[in-house]
Amino acid sequence: MNILNKTRSMVLTAVFAAIIVILALTPFGLIPLGFMNATIIHIPVIIGAIVLGPKYGGFLGGIFGLASLWKNTYMPNPTSFVFSPFIKVGEYGGNFGSLVICMVPRILIGIVAYYVFRGVLKIWKGRSKAALAAAGAAGALTNTLLVMNLIYLFFGKEYGMAAKGLTDGVYGVIIGIIFVQGVPEAIVSAILTVAITQALFKVMKS
Repeated sequence: MNILNKTRSMVLTAVFAAIIVILALTPFGLIPLGFMNATIIHIPVIIGAIVLGPKYGGFLGGIFGLASLWKNTYMPNPTSFVFSPFIKVGEYGGNFGSLVICMVPRILIGIVAYYVFRGVLKIWKGRSKAALAAAGAAGALTNTLLVMNLIYLFFGKEYGMAAKGLTDGVYGVIIGIIFVQGVPEAIVSAILTVAITQALFKVMKS
């Protein structure tokens, strides 16, 4: 039974990892909401952590981070230097802080989501939908809050200039992005995590 469980976990991990890479490197990782595009790349990380556990969630988050590193290195945009230490965009270049921004928040997505899921289940027994929704939102917000605040910590002025041409009020821009982009992404993540994970649980039981 242990061998079967390990095999199943490895297969599911490979499937989740493939989905993450596809979403990260193609437009399929975005859902248009009219006023913005919501990123959904973190959702396989969250679901994988809930189904397989925090270690697998951390691993899948690492895959997300590596895919992001690759994309920002080989398909850069004006602010890609905050995610890749290997490029220079105009006068701004990445450094070790870029690796921290690119990897640490993504690794923590699944870990935080798993423990939020378990914590809510422990407090509200039988409320699996609430636990899944909380995990989905927590995972998404972990990514947004950590990424944006680490960008400000390591590249505040450079990011302000590259993104908005600002030298002052950069943290106001960060806060704006968190609310305008992060909150809708958390809501989308909560909804999709509930729907997909419940369906996956049913398939696994059968």
